[in-house]
Amino acid sequence: MNLYNRRDWLKRAGNGLGMLGLASLLKEEGLLVSEADAALRTANPLLSRKPHFSGRAKSVIWLFINGGPSHVDTWDYKPALEKYDGKELEGFDKETGFFSKQVGPLMKSPFEFNPRGQCGKMVSELFPALGEHVDKMAFIHSGHTESNNHSPALFMMNCGLPRMGHPCAGSWVTYGLGSESRNLPAFVVMSDPLDRGLPKGSAANWGAGFLPSVYQGTWLKPKGDPIENLHRPAHMEDAHQRRQLDLLKRLNREHLATRLQSRAAGANASPVTDDLNARIESFELAYRMQQNAPEALDIDSEPEHIKKLYGLGEERCDHFARQCLTARRMVERGVRFVQIYSGGMENQRSWDGHKDIVGNHSQFAGETDTPIAGLLADLEQRGLLDETLVIWGGEFGRLPLSQTGDKPGRDHNPHAFTTWMAGGGVKGGVTYGETDEIGHKAEVDKVHVNDLHATILHLLGLDHKKLTFKHNGRRFRLTDVGGEVIQAILA
Repeated sequence: MNLYNRRDWLKRAGNGLGMLGLASLLKEEGLLVSEADAALRTANPLLSRKPHFSGRAKSVIWLFINGGPSHVDTWDYKPALEKYDGKELEGFDKETGFFSKQVGPLMKSPFEFNPRGQCGKMVSELFPALGEHVDKMAFIHSGHTESNNHSPALFMMNCGLPRMGHPCAGSWVTYGLGSESRNLPAFVVMSDPLDRGLPKGSAANWGAGFLPSVYQGTWLKPKGDPIENLHRPAHMEDAHQRRQLDLLKRLNREHLATRLQSRAAGANASPVTDDLNARIESFELAYRMQQNAPEALDIDSEPEHIKKLYGLGEERCDHFARQCLTARRMVERGVRFVQIYSGGMENQRSWDGHKDIVGNHSQFAGETDTPIAGLLADLEQRGLLDETLVIWGGEFGRLPLSQTGDKPGRDHNPHAFTTWMAGGGVKGGVTYGETDEIGHKAEVDKVHVNDLHATILHLLGLDHKKLTFKHNGRRFRLTDVGGEVIQAILA
């Protein structure tokens, strides 16, 4: 029998105590995952998970104002533009926008602004209905981004980097939190249904990048059945389909087990990833959606006063009203992240007002004003606004100068844009950040896209520095190597 004195015991136990300390640090950084947690995530990657800390928001509805809405014609009132209307902007870099040969003088907003709400927020006449809700909104006027081109700017706003191949915000959120619904997708996307096409970059804007594919957005087709194969073939009964899926699951599980065994034995097997589990889960989710999605998408079952609130039946805005009402029904049923795109491809098919800013913005604001106002009112009356974060914004802003043509418009502006958020733990009736007196550049309390993402994740209870995924030997995150939470807008 060996006896140790106190010094020997401490010497021998030192490594163990050090490992306990290391484990504690790793857990705090979110880098330590138990075998049980890992197995659970592998078996059900969309299982609802606890956030890093208690967040106010449980779900997100992101109203993506595609094409680059003009901040100086919507929410960022600039009376100095009236004073300098028609004058040249000295020292202006003509490469700032996209059309360097069509740079005109400074142009005042063609829209009238009026104070709205108890906060007295100056709001463009474009938004008569939304102006009623400014006391719910936190306006961020000092946004700036890294590209003046739609595709990279869309990727930047959605994925945190101005290039494709990276997971979007919705994918990061569902990776971090899973879903509260077993019968509907965790992440749903709706695009403009009026034959305007998809936004630049198409499905890469809601793709999972290098995350397991189960976290990518489910695009609801704007016409016909919103989801392919949503209805079971007429000749197939439920029991028959269930047996097929059970057989498919068993075969896939056996295949996965052989790959795991081969790797454990050191054989030259292909790397084991989460893709097969994601595929298995997608089959199961598709089956459950056949039972539940038709009811969730049945907006015609809503009472008439709710349809009227959103603007259903109004020719101009019926399409967007249906999408906003669908979004409410989705988050009500546990869907984690919903994104709706207003506008499709570039120019007059989106908020990309290069020509005729009056006609362009009047058209798209008219399509969205009543539906979004209805969404905010409906969420509030159902007690859902406190736990649903609503976001409005595009990929960049527009220049305070005119773009020359028969009917003047405005070119792209990556140096300044406005985003607002409501609900989900955000202060209402507040404004953060400022652009210069003409709205050309963010000047006070500048907000980078990484900061917006850090704030969105924070409101959901996620620490943007801890929400990481190892890919190609490096841990990636939505905010890349930047991002600061905008504390001033938090309730």
